[in-house]
Amino acid sequence: MKLLSYRHNGHDTYGVAIEDGVADVGRTFSDRWPSLAAAIADGGLDEVVRAGANKAAEVSIAEIEFLPTIVVPPKVICVGLNYKSHIEEMGREAPAHPMLFARYADSQVGHGQPMVRPKVSEHFDFEGELAFVIGRAGRHIAAKNALDYIAGYACFNDGSIRDYQRHTTQFMPGKTFWHSGAMGPWMVTSDEVPDPAALSLTTRLNGTVMQEATTDDLLFDIPALIEYLSKIAPLVPGTVVATGTTGGVGAGRTPPVWMKAGDVIEIDISGIGVLRNPIVDEN
Repeated sequence: MKLLSYRHNGHDTYGVAIEDGVADVGRTFSDRWPSLAAAIADGGLDEVVRAGANKAAEVSIAEIEFLPTIVVPPKVICVGLNYKSHIEEMGREAPAHPMLFARYADSQVGHGQPMVRPKVSEHFDFEGELAFVIGRAGRHIAAKNALDYIAGYACFNDGSIRDYQRHTTQFMPGKTFWHSGAMGPWMVTSDEVPDPAALSLTTRLNGTVMQEATTDDLLFDIPALIEYLSKIAPLVPGTVVATGTTGGVGAGRTPPVWMKAGDVIEIDISGIGVLRNPIVDEN
């Protein structure tokens, strides 16, 4: 099932994508769970899914404004240098452990919403990624059980301001600019993605393929990431984990390719959907 967060007629809610329309499930549970994140955090995902299965589309996709799938996640954890092809193009050695950094919630926009190139830089790069959403709390989770803790999967664009990223050895400065990344268009529930290592990921800039890979090229696969992350701190439902990008980023090209106002960037993952965002300049 495809679950999404969206705005319609000025009202923020969540629902189910059905063909070319959306059914408002959030209205049914507004007193208990005002957001999709709240439903997941309270263990209500199965109830939301059951309610959605019995609904028909009420508005068309064209009538809604997509929000980030998890609008205010408790954490957004990103994994750097996690595809072998990306490690090679950046001239780095493969890390011995997952390379982690965080994004802020307000650095994300939803499908169709503009990603913003900041005034202070022209080095605005794309990173197409598979993200997953934690559905159950857990600590010290064994890799063999890890997929049981996932609520669903989404497309993610870890938009990066490369010159700021290189200001220090920490990635955070280039990864948290306001509205520089995106998540969506929806979360596909985990029952519809039996093997997240068997997906295809394609990034297109203005229709031209820039990145193309399968998720089995991950250096640290999703079970390994969950096992590692859950050793550091308890995993909290609603947490978003972006698993890293593959080769083909703008910074790895000669000459570099940076996103600019008027561009359109698309992240296409098989079995999940297409996350599409225009690029605008900061006012």
